[in-house]
Amino acid sequence: MSFDWMKIPYAFLTLFIVVNFGFLMNAFIAKIAARVGRRHGIPIWQYYADMVKNYGLRSSITHGVMFYLGPVFRLSGGVGLLLFMPAIYGSTMFSNLSFAGDLILALYFIFFGTLGMALGAGESGHPHAAIGITRGLSQVTTAELPFALAVFSVSLQYQTLNVTEIVAAQQGGMLNWTLFTNPLAVAAAMLSFLGSMMRPPFDIVIAPQEIPIGPPTEYHSSYLALMQTNRAIFPVAKIVIYMNLFFGGASDWPTFFFKVFLIYLWSAFVGVVFPRFRVEQSIRWFLVWAVPLGILSIVWVN
Repeated sequence: MSFDWMKIPYAFLTLFIVVNFGFLMNAFIAKIAARVGRRHGIPIWQYYADMVKNYGLRSSITHGVMFYLGPVFRLSGGVGLLLFMPAIYGSTMFSNLSFAGDLILALYFIFFGTLGMALGAGESGHPHAAIGITRGLSQVTTAELPFALAVFSVSLQYQTLNVTEIVAAQQGGMLNWTLFTNPLAVAAAMLSFLGSMMRPPFDIVIAPQEIPIGPPTEYHSSYLALMQTNRAIFPVAKIVIYMNLFFGGASDWPTFFFKVFLIYLWSAFVGVVFPRFRVEQSIRWFLVWAVPLGILSIVWVN
C-alpha cells in the first residue's frame, strides 16, 4: 500500500488552523470566566503576545536533560494526537494521517504528554515537584479510566477501532450520533473530559488558589512557550476525538469550530460554577460517578 505524501502538507495546514483556533478559543473562554467574576479579563490577543515574547527569550539556567524534554514530550503528545485524527469527515485533504486502528494510537498520545511532563517536573529540583506529580498522575489515571471504558464501549458498538468508520456510522441524522445510541458512554466520557481539561474543580495540579507551583512557575522562556503552544493544541485535539466518537464528527470547518467550541464550553461552564476539589475528592468523584457509567455503557452494548 503506497503512502499519499500529499497528506503531510495538509496535516500541517490542519495544525496551523487548530493552533490559531486554540489560542482564540482559550482567550474567549478566559473572557467568559472573567465576566462571570465581574472582571474585564485579558485581551483576545494576549496569548499571541505571550507566545512571541517567550519564544524570543533564552535561559542560562541548567537542569537535567529530562527537565527540558518535558515540554517537548508534552507538545509531541498534542501534535501527534491531532495529526493522526481525521479533522473533517469525508475530506481527503483534512483526513490527516489517520489509518485503521488509529483510535488505539490516540489513547497512547493522550497519556504520552502527561508522562513526559511528569518526568520533566521530577528533574526540576523543586521540593514540591513530587507533590505535583502525585496529584497529576493520580487524577489523570482516574479521569482517563471512564474515558477508556467509554471508548471500549463505542468500539464494541460499531465493531471497529477506526475513527473514520465510527464517524461514518453516525451519519444520516443527529439521532444516529453516539450521544443518542449510547448515552451512557457519552455521559462517562463527558465526565472524564472535565478532569482531562484540568479546569476547576479539577485543577488540583497547578492549584492556582495556593502558593504558585507547577510547570508555569518552573519553566520559562521558550520552554514555557512550548507549553503554551500545547495548551492551544491539546484541548482541541482531544475534543476532536470526542466530536468524532460521540457527536457525529464534522463535515466542514464551520461545523468543526462550532462543535469544538460547544464541547469546550461544557468544561468552562462547570469551571466557573464549582470551586476546586481536594485531591481525594477529585479521585473519589471519578470512581463513584464516572467509572460506573463507563461499565454500564459496556453492558448497554452487550
